[in-house]
Amino acid sequence: MHLHCGHFRLDLSRPLVMGIVNVTPDSFSDGGLHLQRDAAVAHAEKLIREGADIIDIGGESTRPGALSVSLNQELDRVLPVIEGLRGVQVPLSIDTCKPEVMRAAIKAGVHMINDISAMQESGAMDAVTGSDVALCLMHKQGVPQSMQTEPHYHDVVLEVREFLSMRLAAANAAGIESARLLIDPGFGFGKTLAHNLLLLRELPQLCGLGVPVLAGLSRKSMLGSLTGQDAAHRMPASIAAALLAVQRGAAIVRVHEVRETVDALKIWNAINI
Repeated sequence: MHLHCGHFRLDLSRPLVMGIVNVTPDSFSDGGLHLQRDAAVAHAEKLIREGADIIDIGGESTRPGALSVSLNQELDRVLPVIEGLRGVQVPLSIDTCKPEVMRAAIKAGVHMINDISAMQESGAMDAVTGSDVALCLMHKQGVPQSMQTEPHYHDVVLEVREFLSMRLAAANAAGIESARLLIDPGFGFGKTLAHNLLLLRELPQLCGLGVPVLAGLSRKSMLGSLTGQDAAHRMPASIAAALLAVQRGAAIVRVHEVRETVDALKIWNAINI
């Protein structure tokens, strides 16, 4: 299986690593560290040297309780970073749900849209249909400001699977071919610890939808609930979670600690591929 990602064709015969670059003051584990353009570009370049296959750039925190930012704020944060990374040898992804940011980022040279709203915002599909970028559709329940208040499902695996199936069908209907699509179950986005663990355990059911699955578990609060560690000390748990996701079929893992995850996956690959 390959993922068509702009002019890149990503070989998914081995699990890939997406490195996180948060250009925000309030992300839950690294807010403010890479808020300035030069710091964000340098961090992205470091992650590439460490083995990142994709760089995911975000200008708006989506942690539980996070406040939204204006369109201009988000553009001012991410566009200089995208432009500073133009020409790097891995695809660039923009983590946004705003159609205007999608359009501007595509024009600036990104190769993937990573949308926590699964392209449900008005105009989102139109922003990408004329391009060749990849598109990651994520499930969430509610909005970041309140999504962790009382998340509830009758059957979380079934409901997430049905939602993502419908969003894939909507993307196909808009003219976006399946070779450009991937899905994300949205760990921590309107889910309790029990919901997250069940989704991880049953990840093969989502892989059955026929497109690559991206798993974002790095430093999440579910790992803190299990280990008692704060976000700064969840690296071992994050690597364990990434390996478990890959073992259950995830094609891409989205992580903060790239070098450590790449090394762990080298061991996994030696045994399994």
